[in-house]
Amino acid sequence: MTLPQGEAFGLIALAVGMFAWGRFRYDLTSLGVLLAGVLIGVVPAKKAFDGFSNEIVIIIGAALVVSVAIARSGVVDAAMRPLLPRLKTEQSQVPALVIITMLVSMLTKNVGALAMLMPAALQIARSTGVSPGRLLMPMSFASLLGGLVTLIGTSPNIIVSEVRQEVSGHPFQLFDFAPVGLGLAAVGAIFLTFGYRLLPKDRVGSAGLDAALTTIVYTTEAKVPDPWKHSGQTVATLTALAAGSAVTAIMRGRERLIAIEDSTPIMDGTSSSCPASSACSTS
Repeated sequence: MTLPQGEAFGLIALAVGMFAWGRFRYDLTSLGVLLAGVLIGVVPAKKAFDGFSNEIVIIIGAALVVSVAIARSGVVDAAMRPLLPRLKTEQSQVPALVIITMLVSMLTKNVGALAMLMPAALQIARSTGVSPGRLLMPMSFASLLGGLVTLIGTSPNIIVSEVRQEVSGHPFQLFDFAPVGLGLAAVGAIFLTFGYRLLPKDRVGSAGLDAALTTIVYTTEAKVPDPWKHSGQTVATLTALAAGSAVTAIMRGRERLIAIEDSTPIMDGTSSSCPASSACSTS
């Protein structure tokens, strides 16, 4: 093995380790490893960003756009709405969500399919008292298996298709992966229907964003529009609308008012700073 090859494998190992650690965002880790490759000479500086012009990136981006468009159209929600009241137990919820996730993953990017269906799964978990993890993890596996069926379902299929086109001049068609993918998806669906029982029932996740924000005191600034129909109202009126907030300062032009009283008026074009979880009713 040559030195450049060793350095390349070392960078890959570093990237995998950083991804597994999870301390930094994936995009920052990827760009950091790319920069390291340029600095040590493994990646030519002139070709550092050639990957962003690759057709695969455009195709994957387009597939994600289609996934978002389908999600915003509400088609999936409308299709699932009649089914949701019937899913009362885990025994019915897991198979139904697994199969639906697989089907949607066949038609769109598997990541987008999972993102579309997660809100419905969380709603089911809340309404029936089921652990969200025992629904979401089977759905995650189902999205991966469903993506194997079609060309656009998962990124590796697209990459392999492009390589085949470069080698033979003939890319894979949309359903060329289906004979193998459907078999794997069927076996995976059968296993997930029963295998979800291996997941823990009593594992409690960390607090959600809403719960975390309710326990954090922070400061924000709100600007009063000019003109404002409520100009002249007092600080007491504002804080009564936003329970738990307090105005600490008011800016009028370059003047900063620190001695704030309940009777202090709030005029057009001013800004106020408020520390609270619902500061100035703008957060």
